[in-house]
Amino acid sequence: MDEKVFPAWSWSVDRCLKAYNVKLEKGLSSYDVEKQREVYGWNELKKENGKPVWQLFIQQFDDMLVKILIVAAFISFVLAHFEANETKESGFEAYVEPFVIVLILILNALVGVWQESNAEKALKALKEMQCESCKTMRDGYLVPDLPARELVPGDVVELRVGDKVPADMRVAVLKTSTLRVEQSSLTGESVPVLKGTRPVLLDDCDLQAKENMVFAGTTIVNGSCVCIVVNTGMSSEIGQIQKQIHEASMEESETPLKKKLDEFGNNLTTVIGFVCLAVWVINYKYFLKWEIVNGWPTNVQFSFEKCTYYFKIAVALAVAAIPEGLPAVITTSLALGTRKMAQKNAIMRKLASVETLGCTTVICSDKTGTLTTNQMSVMSIFTFGGKTTAPRMFRVEGTTYDPKDGCIVDWTCFNMDANLQAVAEICAVCNDAGIYSDGRVFRVTGLPTEAALKVLVEKMGVPDAKAKNKIRESRILGSYLIDNNNIKFGCCEWWTKRSKRLGTLELDRVRKSMSVIVREPSGQNRLLVKGAVESLLERSSHVQLADGSIVPMDEACRQLLLSRHAEMSSKGLRCLGLAYKDDLGELSDYDGEHHPSHKKLVDPTCYVSIETDLVFVGVVGLRDPPREEVHSAIEDCRGAGIKVLVITGDYKSTAEAICREIGLFREGEDLRGKSFTGKEFTGLSPLKQRDILSKPGGKVFSRAEPRHKQEIVRMLKEMGEVVAMTGDGVNDAPALKLADIGIAMGITGTEVAKEASDMVLADDNFSTIVSAVGEGRSIYNNMKAFIRYMISSNVGEVISIFLTAAIGIPECLIPVQLLWVNLVTDGPPATALGFNPADVDIMKKPPRKSTDALIDSWVLFRYLVIGCYVGIATVGVFVVWYTQPSFMGIDLLGDGHTLVSVSQLRNWGDCSSWPDFSATPFAVGGNRVITFSNPCDYFTTGKVKAMTLSLSVLVAIEMFNSLNALSEDNSLFTMPPWKNPFLLVAMAVSFSLHCLILYVPFLAQVFGVVPLGLNEWIFVVLVSAPVILIDELLKIVTRSRKRTAKIKIA
Repeated sequence: MDEKVFPAWSWSVDRCLKAYNVKLEKGLSSYDVEKQREVYGWNELKKENGKPVWQLFIQQFDDMLVKILIVAAFISFVLAHFEANETKESGFEAYVEPFVIVLILILNALVGVWQESNAEKALKALKEMQCESCKTMRDGYLVPDLPARELVPGDVVELRVGDKVPADMRVAVLKTSTLRVEQSSLTGESVPVLKGTRPVLLDDCDLQAKENMVFAGTTIVNGSCVCIVVNTGMSSEIGQIQKQIHEASMEESETPLKKKLDEFGNNLTTVIGFVCLAVWVINYKYFLKWEIVNGWPTNVQFSFEKCTYYFKIAVALAVAAIPEGLPAVITTSLALGTRKMAQKNAIMRKLASVETLGCTTVICSDKTGTLTTNQMSVMSIFTFGGKTTAPRMFRVEGTTYDPKDGCIVDWTCFNMDANLQAVAEICAVCNDAGIYSDGRVFRVTGLPTEAALKVLVEKMGVPDAKAKNKIRESRILGSYLIDNNNIKFGCCEWWTKRSKRLGTLELDRVRKSMSVIVREPSGQNRLLVKGAVESLLERSSHVQLADGSIVPMDEACRQLLLSRHAEMSSKGLRCLGLAYKDDLGELSDYDGEHHPSHKKLVDPTCYVSIETDLVFVGVVGLRDPPREEVHSAIEDCRGAGIKVLVITGDYKSTAEAICREIGLFREGEDLRGKSFTGKEFTGLSPLKQRDILSKPGGKVFSRAEPRHKQEIVRMLKEMGEVVAMTGDGVNDAPALKLADIGIAMGITGTEVAKEASDMVLADDNFSTIVSAVGEGRSIYNNMKAFIRYMISSNVGEVISIFLTAAIGIPECLIPVQLLWVNLVTDGPPATALGFNPADVDIMKKPPRKSTDALIDSWVLFRYLVIGCYVGIATVGVFVVWYTQPSFMGIDLLGDGHTLVSVSQLRNWGDCSSWPDFSATPFAVGGNRVITFSNPCDYFTTGKVKAMTLSLSVLVAIEMFNSLNALSEDNSLFTMPPWKNPFLLVAMAVSFSLHCLILYVPFLAQVFGVVPLGLNEWIFVVLVSAPVILIDELLKIVTRSRKRTAKIKIA
């Protein structure tokens, strides 16, 4: 049941409790729980009913090419059935054709079902993110493990460190001084966020701004609290994401290639229908005769047998026109493409997406983890030198949590001065983070900022020479260990042993700092503090200089620090101030919880008074740094005509700084009209939004929520763009599903994002997307090559059958032979063309438009010319065998067959009326002799040798034609066959298969062929080879046309 929106974030805790009539110490009563459940239902995600398997199976046949094949198979089956009844034989050979077509369709459908049934797993992965149980107050008692699905709005829940949040809840009471929640998977924020209890006085605000709310599926990383459940199940934020994923899956559009093939299928249907009708019209005189008396037809004679015969020719024509092997070859080529991409760290989850990548026009990229490393790093250290007017800045290299990654530039302070020792001590000891390696990447326990400080300490070293040597030796030894997952932070350990930690003053939202009390080697207690620079400056009275001396902080010094802080912040750095205090008053001898002053450390209200009169040490600037290779990848995108949009949940200033650094924007470039928060952009009119998105150049959208990402992707698609969207969090899943190409992160990505995606990046790297786009373009070019090759072959077959019907000779190719050529003989070379090497300038060209024709008018003309030659050669050898004793000096009468005139061949149907016509038996393959009880059988059963020659010429021409398809424009002299050795192997395989049906008696009987002799093979090659010369001449014309077009543009 729909419930009223409850703006708990803008209400006080008391008002929220009153709304649900609940008390924190008692929780809901059982009666109230039942009433609430009647209204709100269970706290679980709705299970969307997927399509049943049978429906998915039937859906695979909703394709024009497939429909044509089904009709062809049905007609073939009916004709085979009548033929078997007439001859009183099993007619197995006749049934081969419909059987093979149906088998192909079933296999293609099964592959399609398997792909689609894997596509909806994202919703299951979402369910796995839900918490299973939680601590809940019911009827005045704490239920320690209440199943999370039983929660209802108004329930009082207790959360601790490590707990997964079971529902959207309003924080009511903090049980510790701070509460931090890891919600990056939901909001895209790069660091865990602080939560509090104070109301946010906005009725409509971003998820990130709801600082008193915790959301289902997120995790508590620090502190504990008591919360009031507000939204459950499908009403929670994660539930809204499920709805969006489902809606996005409903909006999934066809891939550009699918649209092109459907368009091709529709055109093919029209052509087939027209040509079949033309064949019947041309040959009507053979099955329909009449006499004209007084202007009216009389004595009409209709031959059903002849009518059926020409209908069979029309069916053969349909089989010839349809490239039956095309779906299988496309699937194989895309599968090979996925293997190539997997080697480049791009794992394709959907085959069709390989081709779609090639026409990507816009990449919408997340910032955190894709453009950046998602590993906080210290980039600079700012301290004072010999006096307060002489600041010094150290630049730190490295972009990961690996201590060996990078160093401090121009670091000459190996024997660290007192000031740098204080920096190292605060960073190492005032720190609760841990770092470990999972074999592939360094991961963090605790806060990323604190982990970065630990890495900095390792780069700084220690002031003790003996300890320094010992640490260096242990690092060298550690690099030889088999299990090096446990990272040794020797420098940090040295500092923590030297300065024993006694107590902690936890971070809170008011003072914005954290501090620890430590026992120095001298036996004196010291307070080490780190926190927001402005906050520490307000509470600092002195500054430490390089030699360790302490001087008062005057206004000039304070302003210098603030200006340097502003400068670092403008570069996207997150600044942390470092300070210490030696005079701790009554805490000077603090040694643990039994000390009389321990009560001050338990009461957060005392922390501000303890952290006063501080000595300011310095500032460290941290950030989530960009990946090194991203800059060149952005340049590649620019060269390839691909627009890059950055959409992130992070702060605007941080996002802009990173975008400048990776080269999306130039240094100093005015970002008005190029940088927006999600809320700013959605507040514009649709017309203005489209205008912004249509302008060239990069854009950045910060503080973006899931709905903002979806709206941007949807708008780009409506504008005709082909959109690739990257993401790793749950919040990215709806947009990933909606985009033409959804790209998830393999290392840091959630299972939800991976399941909603089309492609997974094994290395989480933006540059991998760019190389995958290049690979996609190459695959599309290769697919065009084999589609052209297969279509030119089919055009040749159609012309062959059309010529046969037009000049009235016996059919030189039967449907089962055409099916064999289209499926088996053409298949291997077409697949091998998928291995053609990519063009050198493939990423220097703009992306092709999704509306670009698969075959343009000139290419169609070229292949009509080739097709005409194929048809003429195929029919020509048939006619030559019947009518000529030799061809170019090759004796064709060695088998003893009877010669007839061209006129007799054209009127073979009237054979029975020819006086004194006889046909002598002739030899085929070894000891077999073809004999005739009726001389007219010479044109039916006796055509087996001529038909074999026609089929062999067709196969040979198509092998030579596959060499032509190596390049659309380049000659075989510049693109020789050995550039693609797979094609040579495929040609050998195809020719071997052809020889198999010629020389294996059972197969020869099924396909209606006989073995050929040496002379006949020479004849076949002589007729077939000129196809290379013809295409070479056409390629010269193509190159000339392109040169002319370039000159005109220039």
